[in-house]
Amino acid sequence: MARLLPGGISRSTVSSLCFVALSAVAAAQEAPRPDAPEKPQGPVDQNLKVISAAAPYEMISVKQRVQWVALETFGPESLSVGTLSAGIGTARDRPVEYGTHWDGFAKRYGMRLTGVASSNTIEASLGAIWGEDPRYVRNPNLPFKRRIGNVFLLSFTARNREGKLMPAYARYIAIPGNNFLSNTWRVSSASTTNAALMRTLYGVLGEIGSNAWAEFWPDVKHYVFKK
Repeated sequence: MARLLPGGISRSTVSSLCFVALSAVAAAQEAPRPDAPEKPQGPVDQNLKVISAAAPYEMISVKQRVQWVALETFGPESLSVGTLSAGIGTARDRPVEYGTHWDGFAKRYGMRLTGVASSNTIEASLGAIWGEDPRYVRNPNLPFKRRIGNVFLLSFTARNREGKLMPAYARYIAIPGNNFLSNTWRVSSASTTNAALMRTLYGVLGEIGSNAWAEFWPDVKHYVFKK
């Protein structure tokens, strides 16, 4: 017997909806892509979340996509943000159905984690269809203002199989898609259209914040912890 999510929706139904969405996107016509930047893109120390502008571009593999999803979902950055988010939600008692105790904190933490996992899985899976690389491209050789621009640019674009910039279509679908899909199993006060739109906005801001962290944290760590 299929297990039901809160709201009476079975997991098999959710999986079917995801499959339909993937099929529809795969059939969509691919839009024109912008030209590549002057510098080639490529891997550095860990070819998981961040790649560098220092070496020839190497397309992300299937294994690396799986690793990217795992790191983006269960990595220290994601888990830390989840703790902060659940803590703020518990202090504010939002949504009210969860309450303000440890049980409510755990529910909020778990709900966010399922949303992050869904979003990352959708982005990596859809991107594999047309060769969209979800990893951030760090370029410490640029002037500071251009690095800020790089953070925003790569929040809305990604590399294709040739290393050229293209609109991040999989990300455009994954962030709002997972937030509206999760309305089927969220509590009533958090399953409205407005709530899904707000979560989508937070998702976009979270993407920008994550890219800024990837761009500048290595520099901060170098100066702060330099022996």
